[in-house]
Amino acid sequence: MSNGSGMNMPMSNSSMKSMNMQISFYWGKDVIVLFSGWPDSNPGMYVLALFFVLFLGAAIEMMTMLEAAVKPGTRPILGAFIQAGVYIVRMCFAYMVMLSVMSYNVGTFIAALAGHGIGFFVIKIRALTKETEQQYSSPDCIPSKI
Repeated sequence: MSNGSGMNMPMSNSSMKSMNMQISFYWGKDVIVLFSGWPDSNPGMYVLALFFVLFLGAAIEMMTMLEAAVKPGTRPILGAFIQAGVYIVRMCFAYMVMLSVMSYNVGTFIAALAGHGIGFFVIKIRALTKETEQQYSSPDCIPSKI
């Protein structure tokens, strides 16, 4: 360990115990997600942490839809501030998911992937539904029966 002057100092046993980190994927409820002591070894808190990571992943994907939600006719400076605010929150959530996945817990990794997948699915199903409604609402397009 360096003391700032470039000289290496020996590490004490207590500092070595506090720096014990997992560096490969593992499965189990004994994990630290984002904050020291959370979820600790409590199974209920572990499940809550997984749902939190899942929610963050879904929110990241759904917030991509909000970037284009500035209404036409909005003053450019106000629109830019709204888009910048949404982007800041989205990046904050993305970094929180990244730090959660860096715990190397398989459950956290799966929750992050599932959250991103659910968020992407919600955006795409909404876009396809809107596109289908627009196609069938135009008088030129009458669906043919097969």
